[in-house]
Amino acid sequence: MMRSLYTAASGMMAEQLNTDNIAHNLANVNTTGFKKSRIEFQDLFYQTLREAGTPITQGASIPVPLQIGLGVRPVAEQKVFVQGNLISSEHPYDIAIEGEGFFQIRMPNGEIGYSRDGSFKIDKDGSVVTANGYYLEPQITVPQNTLNYTVTEDGQVTVTLPGQVDPQQIGQISLVRFINPAGLNRIGDNLYVETAASGTPIEGQPLLEGFGSIRQMFLEQSNVKVVEEMVNLIVAQRAYEINSKAIQTSDDMLGVANNLKR
Repeated sequence: MMRSLYTAASGMMAEQLNTDNIAHNLANVNTTGFKKSRIEFQDLFYQTLREAGTPITQGASIPVPLQIGLGVRPVAEQKVFVQGNLISSEHPYDIAIEGEGFFQIRMPNGEIGYSRDGSFKIDKDGSVVTANGYYLEPQITVPQNTLNYTVTEDGQVTVTLPGQVDPQQIGQISLVRFINPAGLNRIGDNLYVETAASGTPIEGQPLLEGFGSIRQMFLEQSNVKVVEEMVNLIVAQRAYEINSKAIQTSDDMLGVANNLKR
Protein backbone atom coordinates (compact mmCIF):
# COMPACT_ATOMS: atom_id res chain seq x y z
CA MET A 1 0.00 0.00 0.00
CA MET A 2 2.81 2.39 0.84
CA ARG A 3 4.30 1.99 -2.63
CA SER A 4 1.41 3.87 -4.20
CA LEU A 5 1.91 6.85 -1.88
CA TYR A 6 5.55 7.33 -2.83
CA THR A 7 4.94 6.46 -6.48
CA ALA A 8 2.15 9.01 -6.83
CA ALA A 9 4.22 11.58 -4.94
CA SER A 10 7.05 11.16 -7.47
CA GLY A 11 4.49 11.75 -10.23
CA MET A 12 3.29 14.96 -8.59
CA MET A 13 6.85 16.27 -8.20
CA ALA A 14 7.60 15.40 -11.82
CA GLU A 15 4.54 17.24 -13.09
CA GLN A 16 5.37 20.24 -10.88
CA LEU A 17 8.76 20.45 -12.61
CA ASN A 18 7.06 20.01 -15.97
CA THR A 19 4.70 22.89 -15.14
CA ASP A 20 7.65 25.05 -14.08
CA ASN A 21 9.27 24.46 -17.47
CA ILE A 22 6.06 25.23 -19.38
CA ALA A 23 5.66 28.45 -17.39
CA HIS A 24 9.24 29.43 -18.30
CA ASN A 25 8.52 28.81 -21.98
CA LEU A 26 5.35 30.91 -21.87
CA ALA A 27 7.09 33.70 -19.95
CA ASN A 28 9.62 33.98 -22.80
CA VAL A 29 7.14 33.92 -25.67
CA ASN A 30 8.29 37.42 -26.70
CA THR A 31 12.00 36.99 -25.92
CA THR A 32 14.12 37.50 -29.04
CA GLY A 33 15.92 34.33 -30.11
CA PHE A 34 14.56 32.27 -27.21
CA LYS A 35 14.50 28.49 -27.67
CA LYS A 36 11.88 26.48 -25.82
CA SER A 37 12.67 23.35 -23.84
CA ARG A 38 10.89 20.28 -22.61
CA ILE A 39 11.45 18.04 -19.60
CA GLU A 40 12.18 14.37 -20.27
CA PHE A 41 11.31 11.65 -17.77
CA GLN A 42 12.27 8.08 -17.02
CA ASP A 43 10.56 5.43 -14.94
CA LEU A 44 12.25 4.54 -11.66
CA PHE A 45 13.55 1.08 -10.78
CA TYR A 46 11.16 -1.83 -10.27
CA GLN A 47 10.57 -4.18 -7.38
CA THR A 48 10.45 -7.73 -8.73
CA LEU A 49 8.05 -9.94 -6.79
CA ARG A 50 8.29 -12.95 -9.12
CA GLU A 51 11.02 -13.61 -11.65
CA ALA A 52 10.10 -14.74 -15.15
CA GLY A 53 11.26 -18.28 -15.84
CA THR A 54 11.01 -19.38 -12.23
CA PRO A 55 9.94 -23.08 -12.20
CA ILE A 56 6.66 -23.69 -10.35
CA THR A 57 5.98 -27.36 -11.20
CA GLN A 58 7.66 -30.10 -13.19
CA GLY A 59 8.07 -28.77 -16.71
CA ALA A 60 6.29 -25.46 -16.01
CA SER A 61 7.66 -22.01 -15.21
CA ILE A 62 6.40 -18.47 -14.79
CA PRO A 63 6.03 -16.95 -18.31
CA VAL A 64 6.08 -13.29 -17.31
CA PRO A 65 7.55 -11.47 -14.30
CA LEU A 66 5.60 -9.74 -11.58
CA GLN A 67 7.15 -6.29 -11.18
CA ILE A 68 5.88 -3.15 -9.46
CA GLY A 69 7.17 0.20 -10.65
CA LEU A 70 8.15 2.83 -8.10
CA GLY A 71 7.46 6.05 -9.94
CA VAL A 72 9.11 8.55 -12.25
CA ARG A 73 12.03 10.98 -12.25
CA PRO A 74 13.07 13.90 -14.48
CA VAL A 75 16.35 13.23 -16.28
CA ALA A 76 16.91 16.01 -18.82
CA GLU A 77 15.83 19.39 -20.12
CA GLN A 78 15.86 19.07 -23.90
CA LYS A 79 16.38 22.41 -25.66
CA VAL A 80 14.53 22.67 -28.98
CA PHE A 81 16.55 24.70 -31.49
CA VAL A 82 13.82 25.02 -34.10
CA GLN A 83 14.03 28.22 -36.16
CA GLY A 84 11.78 30.99 -34.87
CA ASN A 85 9.86 33.29 -37.20
CA LEU A 86 11.69 36.34 -38.53
CA ILE A 87 10.00 39.71 -38.12
CA SER A 88 10.96 43.04 -39.63
CA SER A 89 12.32 45.55 -37.12
CA GLU A 90 13.29 48.44 -39.43
CA HIS A 91 16.35 49.02 -37.24
CA PRO A 92 19.69 48.84 -39.11
CA TYR A 93 21.61 47.24 -36.24
CA ASP A 94 19.11 44.38 -35.80
CA ILE A 95 20.21 41.17 -37.47
CA ALA A 96 18.82 37.64 -37.43
CA ILE A 97 20.32 34.26 -38.26
CA GLU A 98 18.26 32.29 -40.75
CA GLY A 99 19.53 28.77 -40.32
CA GLU A 100 22.21 27.30 -38.09
CA GLY A 101 24.63 29.26 -35.95
CA PHE A 102 25.13 31.50 -32.93
CA PHE A 103 26.50 35.00 -32.49
CA GLN A 104 29.64 35.30 -30.36
CA ILE A 105 29.33 37.73 -27.45
CA ARG A 106 32.26 38.95 -25.34
CA MET A 107 31.13 38.94 -21.70
CA PRO A 108 32.55 41.25 -19.00
CA ASN A 109 34.71 38.43 -17.57
CA GLY A 110 36.40 38.02 -20.96
CA GLU A 111 34.71 34.72 -21.78
CA ILE A 112 32.67 34.16 -24.95
CA GLY A 113 28.95 33.56 -24.72
CA TYR A 114 26.72 32.46 -27.58
CA SER A 115 23.35 33.88 -28.54
CA ARG A 116 20.62 33.87 -31.18
CA ASP A 117 19.51 37.35 -30.10
CA GLY A 118 20.53 39.81 -32.80
CA SER A 119 19.00 42.98 -31.32
CA PHE A 120 22.28 44.91 -31.33
CA LYS A 121 22.96 48.56 -30.56
CA ILE A 122 26.00 50.84 -30.71
CA ASP A 123 27.63 52.38 -27.66
CA LYS A 124 29.22 55.82 -27.25
CA ASP A 125 32.37 54.61 -29.04
CA GLY A 126 30.43 53.20 -32.00
CA SER A 127 31.00 49.56 -31.02
CA VAL A 128 28.25 47.06 -31.79
CA VAL A 129 26.94 45.71 -28.46
CA THR A 130 24.03 43.82 -26.93
CA ALA A 131 21.34 45.44 -24.79
CA ASN A 132 23.59 44.79 -21.77
CA GLY A 133 26.59 46.44 -23.42
CA TYR A 134 28.44 43.20 -24.24
CA TYR A 135 30.56 43.39 -27.39
CA LEU A 136 29.80 41.40 -30.52
CA GLU A 137 32.82 39.24 -31.34
CA PRO A 138 34.74 39.90 -33.61
CA GLN A 139 34.30 43.48 -32.46
CA ILE A 140 32.86 45.95 -34.98
CA THR A 141 33.19 49.70 -34.58
CA VAL A 142 31.00 52.02 -36.67
CA PRO A 143 32.52 55.41 -37.62
CA GLN A 144 30.71 58.41 -36.13
CA ASN A 145 30.04 60.04 -39.52
CA THR A 146 28.46 56.92 -41.07
CA LEU A 147 25.68 57.65 -43.53
CA ASN A 148 24.59 54.08 -44.22
CA TYR A 149 25.23 50.83 -42.30
CA THR A 150 24.78 47.54 -44.18
CA VAL A 151 25.18 43.88 -43.26
CA THR A 152 25.14 41.40 -46.15
CA GLU A 153 23.80 37.84 -46.02
CA ASP A 154 27.32 36.47 -45.71
CA GLY A 155 28.09 38.73 -42.74
CA GLN A 156 30.12 41.51 -44.36
CA VAL A 157 29.61 44.83 -42.58
CA THR A 158 29.99 47.93 -44.75
CA VAL A 159 29.37 51.64 -44.24
CA THR A 160 29.01 54.63 -46.52
CA LEU A 161 30.94 57.69 -45.39
CA PRO A 162 30.54 61.33 -46.44
CA GLY A 163 32.22 62.12 -49.75
CA GLN A 164 32.53 58.43 -50.70
CA VAL A 165 30.54 56.62 -53.36
CA ASP A 166 31.64 53.05 -52.73
CA PRO A 167 30.85 51.36 -49.38
CA GLN A 168 33.78 50.61 -47.07
CA GLN A 169 33.99 47.26 -45.28
CA ILE A 170 34.58 47.65 -41.54
CA GLY A 171 34.12 44.10 -40.31
CA GLN A 172 32.98 40.54 -40.84
CA ILE A 173 30.41 38.78 -38.67
CA SER A 174 31.31 35.16 -37.96
CA LEU A 175 29.06 32.48 -36.52
CA VAL A 176 29.69 29.34 -34.50
CA ARG A 177 27.87 26.06 -34.22
CA PHE A 178 28.14 23.02 -31.98
CA ILE A 179 27.92 19.30 -32.55
CA ASN A 180 25.44 19.11 -29.67
CA PRO A 181 23.83 22.53 -29.13
CA ALA A 182 21.37 20.98 -26.66
CA GLY A 183 24.36 20.49 -24.36
CA LEU A 184 24.96 24.26 -24.03
CA ASN A 185 24.38 25.80 -20.62
CA ARG A 186 21.96 28.73 -20.30
CA ILE A 187 23.23 31.57 -18.11
CA GLY A 188 20.50 34.18 -18.71
CA ASP A 189 20.68 37.40 -20.73
CA ASN A 190 19.86 35.32 -23.85
CA LEU A 191 23.31 33.72 -23.59
CA TYR A 192 24.65 30.18 -23.67
CA VAL A 193 28.11 28.96 -22.69
CA GLU A 194 30.08 25.98 -23.86
CA THR A 195 30.11 22.76 -21.83
CA ALA A 196 31.83 19.41 -22.16
CA ALA A 197 28.56 18.01 -23.50
CA SER A 198 28.14 20.64 -26.24
CA GLY A 199 31.58 20.13 -27.74
CA THR A 200 33.90 22.90 -28.81
CA PRO A 201 32.59 25.74 -30.99
CA ILE A 202 33.07 25.46 -34.75
CA GLU A 203 33.53 28.92 -36.22
CA GLY A 204 32.67 29.86 -39.78
CA GLN A 205 31.30 32.47 -42.13
CA PRO A 206 27.56 32.85 -42.77
CA LEU A 207 26.33 30.98 -45.88
CA LEU A 208 29.40 28.71 -45.86
CA GLU A 209 29.94 25.21 -44.45
CA GLY A 210 26.35 24.74 -43.32
CA PHE A 211 26.00 28.05 -41.49
CA GLY A 212 22.85 30.15 -41.85
CA SER A 213 22.55 33.53 -43.50
CA ILE A 214 22.34 36.99 -41.92
CA ARG A 215 19.17 39.06 -42.33
CA GLN A 216 19.58 42.74 -41.56
CA MET A 217 16.67 44.66 -39.98
CA PHE A 218 15.07 41.40 -38.90
CA LEU A 219 14.81 39.69 -35.51
CA GLU A 220 14.20 36.03 -34.73
CA GLN A 221 11.16 35.53 -32.55
CA SER A 222 10.90 32.97 -29.78
CA ASN A 223 10.03 29.51 -31.10
CA VAL A 224 7.48 29.01 -28.31
CA LYS A 225 3.99 28.15 -29.62
CA VAL A 226 1.45 29.41 -27.11
CA VAL A 227 -1.32 26.98 -28.09
CA GLU A 228 1.03 24.01 -27.87
CA GLU A 229 2.28 25.09 -24.45
CA MET A 230 -1.28 25.61 -23.20
CA VAL A 231 -2.17 22.05 -24.25
CA ASN A 232 0.96 20.78 -22.47
CA LEU A 233 -0.08 22.77 -19.39
CA ILE A 234 -3.53 21.15 -19.36
CA VAL A 235 -1.98 17.68 -19.68
CA ALA A 236 0.45 18.43 -16.85
CA GLN A 237 -2.37 19.73 -14.65
CA ARG A 238 -4.50 16.64 -15.25
CA ALA A 239 -1.54 14.34 -14.55
CA TYR A 240 -0.85 16.23 -11.32
CA GLU A 241 -4.50 15.92 -10.27
CA ILE A 242 -4.70 12.18 -11.01
CA ASN A 243 -1.54 11.52 -9.00
CA SER A 244 -3.04 13.46 -6.08
CA LYS A 245 -6.16 11.29 -6.41
CA ALA A 246 -3.97 8.19 -6.20
CA ILE A 247 -2.52 9.47 -2.91
CA GLN A 248 -6.02 10.19 -1.55
CA THR A 249 -7.23 6.74 -2.58
CA SER A 250 -4.21 5.05 -0.99
CA ASP A 251 -4.80 7.02 2.19
CA ASP A 252 -8.47 5.97 2.24
CA MET A 253 -7.48 2.32 1.79
CA LEU A 254 -4.99 2.60 4.65
CA GLY A 255 -7.75 4.11 6.77
CA VAL A 256 -10.02 1.15 6.01
CA ALA A 257 -7.27 -1.29 6.94
CA ASN A 258 -6.59 0.55 10.21
CA ASN A 259 -10.29 0.42 11.14
CA LEU A 260 -10.82 -3.27 10.47
CA LYS A 261 -10.74 -4.18 14.18
CA ARG A 262 -13.56 -1.76 14.89
